[in-house]
Amino acid sequence: MRSTEAISKIKLISSMMVFGTIGIFRSYIPYSSGLIAFVRGVIGMLFLLLVIVIGRKKIDLLAIRKNLPLLCLSGAFIGFNWILLFEAYRYTTVATATLCYYMAPVIVIIFSPLILKERLTLKKGLCAISAIFGMTVISGVFGDASSDIRGILFGLAAAALYASVIFLNKFIKDIGDYEKTLIQLGTAAIAILPYILLTENISEISFDTRSTLLLVIVGILHTGIAYTLYFGSISRLGAQTAAIFSYIDPVVAVILSAIILKSFGITDLVGSILIIGAAVFSEISFKNFKKTLDKQR
Repeated sequence: MRSTEAISKIKLISSMMVFGTIGIFRSYIPYSSGLIAFVRGVIGMLFLLLVIVIGRKKIDLLAIRKNLPLLCLSGAFIGFNWILLFEAYRYTTVATATLCYYMAPVIVIIFSPLILKERLTLKKGLCAISAIFGMTVISGVFGDASSDIRGILFGLAAAALYASVIFLNKFIKDIGDYEKTLIQLGTAAIAILPYILLTENISEISFDTRSTLLLVIVGILHTGIAYTLYFGSISRLGAQTAAIFSYIDPVVAVILSAIILKSFGITDLVGSILIIGAAVFSEISFKNFKKTLDKQR
């Protein structure tokens, strides 16, 4: 049981680190956020389907049918989540939108006792507060006095959908990671399609070699692979644990921005320490540590 939990944590951390790099790739792709979201959903789904075919993996249709309503609902939430987050970036600063979006883990921690009957411990609560403060420091929101309320509302709505996806995945049972992710990404792409048709002039879109390559990477690595790791881990971990570890994503994004864009200050360092510290501290079992010490004596 312990080894399964450890593997799930490694998967979750890996997915968060991959997600943290998507901002860098996004900055070099000259297309609208909605179009990128749609393409990443389609490519991610096709990549997983290819893996299943090449690996001759048997798709469990019975498991899919059993969980289909929740799979489609969570997939649609992922699609709408992407759209709302992109709209948040459109109407407010990246810092404010990010801060609003990463209220999602806090929503999970607060509501998991009601929805999942998980006990909210004092340690988890304090770690959540530390992570929130760390994200606030990193975002630089204190230095931005002008924020469009629409951007804030879009960011909070995206956070609510992100939290909903975490909760819904806790109720999806007895299904493989590939089947689960395949249906969810496919549903996300379908949910985004009407938005694309309403906001994009399809006839004016042209693809060049570099942009196409970056889109493929985002679709395969940041979507197909990353979401397989993500969905394959959160269903086996406590919702509060998944919530705390999700803060690794923005920390990785900040560190990479610092390395590539040369913009890393003391406040970024303090914020990163608070977030990573919260994630690590929340998972430390002092009782088990004490038992280990007692055995060694």
